[in-house]
Amino acid sequence: MHRKSKIESVLDKIPTPCYVCEEELLEENLKLLHYVKEKSGAKILLALKGFAMWSTFDLVAKYLDGATASGLWEAKLSNEELKKETHTYSPAFKDDEIEEIAKISNHIIFNSFNQLKKYKDIVKKINPNISIGIRVNPEYSAAPVDLYNPCGAFSRLGVIKKEFDESEINSLDGLHFHALCEESAEALENVLKAFEEKFKKIIKRCKWVNFGGGHHITREDYEVEKLINIIKDFKKRYNNIEVYLEPGEAVGWQTGPLIATVVDIIHNGMDIAILDTSAEAHMPDVLAMPYRPDVRGAAKPLEKKYTYRLGGNSCLAGDIIGDYSFDKPLKIGQKIIFEDMIHYTFVKNTTFNGIKLPSLAILKKDGSLKIVKEFKYEDFKNRLS
Repeated sequence: MHRKSKIESVLDKIPTPCYVCEEELLEENLKLLHYVKEKSGAKILLALKGFAMWSTFDLVAKYLDGATASGLWEAKLSNEELKKETHTYSPAFKDDEIEEIAKISNHIIFNSFNQLKKYKDIVKKINPNISIGIRVNPEYSAAPVDLYNPCGAFSRLGVIKKEFDESEINSLDGLHFHALCEESAEALENVLKAFEEKFKKIIKRCKWVNFGGGHHITREDYEVEKLINIIKDFKKRYNNIEVYLEPGEAVGWQTGPLIATVVDIIHNGMDIAILDTSAEAHMPDVLAMPYRPDVRGAAKPLEKKYTYRLGGNSCLAGDIIGDYSFDKPLKIGQKIIFEDMIHYTFVKNTTFNGIKLPSLAILKKDGSLKIVKEFKYEDFKNRLS
């Protein structure tokens, strides 16, 4: 990590598996995002799909403008716990949820003109102050893999220029696009160019534009000043239009690890450590992306004296986190620290195989450890029937 983690000072107190958010590191991220907000004039929203640890929302609310939700339950979480602006987008809203969403949302963003036409009068009747937008597809993206590319061929996310129904312009207050995934300010610049080439005439009639998420603002090498200038220039081109950003990973980026314990060590051609966590259930992007999470004190295979395959505690054969080398042999009962595991992880967790969900904890700024959630058998049972 590029910032000083203090997790090892409380390692012996952490039940495993457990995600631990370091409050001091989270606040560092929030302060940087607030700086971007103040200098650029943009509003910044927390994307709940990436970071939904609502026990930290008192801190988040001090620095950000609200949250973006992907449906009713996230909108309710924003409304109940963050208590600031709630912007709700869904690929498809449903009849039995739209009225409640309208009541608690400041912005509602539709994915198609079918949905806009179906619901615009309903949401306005329920909430006359709600601001209506539509998601567009600029048909350009810097996303690293197809799984995370909302602008790929045949994407279901957003309206392409060819399908844009200009007869509905008067129903719209704003446009939303999302085309980045952990990307740079330069990538945003390129997306904006494509977005403006296709939708410039419509932008001029809007009150706001939402730049979506995927802005890796809190990464050490991110060009923050470039981002600020991009936003300021855009606002200037369009008569000081309101600009929103909705990062998820940038809020939780490098603010906390997943702590696991070595439960057993076996040998089958190589040493294999079986942990009380799971790539399949607790680190889904490890298998989906795929990517190799960093382990504190470890290196690539064979770079250090002792190499191990770290495996999950499920019966899925492919529940493998990766191969790592260590200076000393691993021991049963030893704790393993997986870095940067507080975003896009526990929001995706499952109880596959009946494996216990990791606890959630906060390492407070005063050095104390607060366990905010421990999961029980009933959490597994109550998801089933």
